[in-house]
Amino acid sequence: MAQDMNRPLKICMISYRSNPHCGGQGVYIRNLSRALTDLGHSVEVVAGPPDPLLDSDVKLSMLDCLNLYDPENMFRTPRADELKNPINLIEWLSVSTQGYPEPFTFGLRAYQYLKNRLSQYDIIHDNQSLSYGLLALSRSIPTVATIHHPITVDRRIAVKSVRSFRKKVQHLRWYSFIGMQKRVSRRLPRIITVSDFSKQDIIREFNIPEERFSVVPNGINTQIFHPVEGIEREKDRIIVTNSADMPLKGLYYLLQAVHDISKKRNIRLTVIGKPKENGGVEKLIDKLRIGHLIDFTGRITDEEFVLQYARAAIAVVPSVYEGFGLPVGEAMASGIPVISTTGGALPEVAGDAAVLVPPRDPEALAKAITGLLDNPKRAEELGKAGYKRVMEQFTWKNAAEKTVEAYRETLRDYGKL
Repeated sequence: MAQDMNRPLKICMISYRSNPHCGGQGVYIRNLSRALTDLGHSVEVVAGPPDPLLDSDVKLSMLDCLNLYDPENMFRTPRADELKNPINLIEWLSVSTQGYPEPFTFGLRAYQYLKNRLSQYDIIHDNQSLSYGLLALSRSIPTVATIHHPITVDRRIAVKSVRSFRKKVQHLRWYSFIGMQKRVSRRLPRIITVSDFSKQDIIREFNIPEERFSVVPNGINTQIFHPVEGIEREKDRIIVTNSADMPLKGLYYLLQAVHDISKKRNIRLTVIGKPKENGGVEKLIDKLRIGHLIDFTGRITDEEFVLQYARAAIAVVPSVYEGFGLPVGEAMASGIPVISTTGGALPEVAGDAAVLVPPRDPEALAKAITGLLDNPKRAEELGKAGYKRVMEQFTWKNAAEKTVEAYRETLRDYGKL
């Protein structure tokens, strides 16, 4: 029994959209699969596009799909032969009526791929697809799922962010997959989530008993994000790592803060990424007339990302809500002082190693930024404290070890250990 308890596991991780450059789910699957492999376990990742760019010793199985959200060919019209596949037809019809069917259709594809391969694995670990296909698989093999945070929060914030009835209906239609996710998650034996705050939100929003949860904080890739010696920080330059037009991420409030600060000092903002063409971010920048103060980097390499952190004076995380808050941890690992909102689980990551302000408050952001720019000694102390906090509490090795504990508990419940 002791040997069974400690033996290496054969793990199948499934993740329907895992861009390693955009969004926490892609970062999660890439780094956790690496850390689990380093612990001696065998990992296969079953994914949809884009390529999650896993390390070469982690097996990757990419599932064929329509990929209607490819930035290079967004919402393309499928060929007639592609629509002979019933799953493809369902996906295209849903997208054509402003739905977001990928969690559902990816689950069907994952089920088709895995149903005759289940003997190859000890456990399946779902990365928040929470699909009916996953539920079908869970009847035959021990299964866990990670819920980073309840998507009901995204939906609520998105609906509140627009005024027109038509746009509110569009948001509700887009998030129509949430009903499926609620039903599936309630029937899974174990849920992994990344913070205590997320756990409480999921319990409330999805009505899942507390005893089914394992809280496993994310790690930070300290091989990528680390202090860089010999680079001087540029006075009055701040950095934010999110350029998305998602209200959840709070970039709109930071732009308003930059506008206010610019009346009194020569502030500069570097945004890692690029905004949606003619989207809300571009429109607000034009309205505030602050385009000359902002640099969008577009997609950059990890090496350039770290150099951008090294050059900036402060990193700002203006999110309205985060289930964990990777940008806070990555900035702290890079040794840069951080200003973060208290949205969601961000205080759990930041602790006392960052300046915290309320979400949705441009005035508070502006005051915090100005105050820290005017106090370089305090900024230096925060940078050192943040680095220490990450190295002590947020490594992917720790995350992998705690994830394996959740796997083994699930296997015991199934009678497999």
